[in-house]
Amino acid sequence: MSSSSEENQRVVMDRAYANGQFIPGAEAYFPRWEARAAAFRANLGSRAGLDLAYGPGARQRFDLFLPEGRPQGLALFFHGGYWMAGDRSLWSHLAAGPLARGWAVALPSYTLAPDARIAEMTAEADRALAAAAALVEGPIAVTGHSAGGHLAARLACADAPQPADLAARLQRVVPISPLADLRPLRLTAMNDTLRLDAAEAEAESPALLPRRPGCAVTVHVGQQERPAFLWQARLLSEEWDCPWQVAPGRHHFDVIDELEEPHSPLTTALLGP
Repeated sequence: MSSSSEENQRVVMDRAYANGQFIPGAEAYFPRWEARAAAFRANLGSRAGLDLAYGPGARQRFDLFLPEGRPQGLALFFHGGYWMAGDRSLWSHLAAGPLARGWAVALPSYTLAPDARIAEMTAEADRALAAAAALVEGPIAVTGHSAGGHLAARLACADAPQPADLAARLQRVVPISPLADLRPLRLTAMNDTLRLDAAEAEAESPALLPRRPGCAVTVHVGQQERPAFLWQARLLSEEWDCPWQVAPGRHHFDVIDELEEPHSPLTTALLGP
């Protein structure tokens, strides 16, 4: 392929996986999330356990929010940012829905590219799950958004290294707007940072891997998302023979808002009715 053809293909793929430029007022979302998350943590007081370690790395930390009374179970949320940006501090308010249902909620950060490859982030997600599970008894439900949706889905793959007792507790996984097939991302400019090669793209793509038996999965995506994300969500649901639900009118940034509501379709898919 000529260099001009490769460049044209990169332009096309970069556009396919761009989000903010197709969302009106996109620049206002991040400061809004930051303010809501900070207020949520402050209002929770002593029920917010912050900066808990699950490993020695600077970003191997999680926050754990506890409901009033004994938790009904543990929910985890992995943040997005194309594995290159963001941390748990922007998303604390998304714990509101599960907390209102009596569930504890853990929000991990993880090492970002280029300091870690995606395979290493998958391993960190598994360690974060184990560390949070050691603090909260009962069933476990995992979700995540975009790149975090990829990490959530990876925990539901048959090759996830969870011990049998922990795997038995992981009952539901809800990848939100997940990146399920990483092969197209090798054609984007972001791969200069991600450094995905063919082998890693295949090995880390949930849609190319078998789902672990016994783990219920529902894929959630916004109706107004980029076509590439609708395709990714549909692909995972087909390959895993699991339901997908399309949130009417939602785009890539507001598709997560339903987690603030205890009985929204998203929270219900995560925790059950």
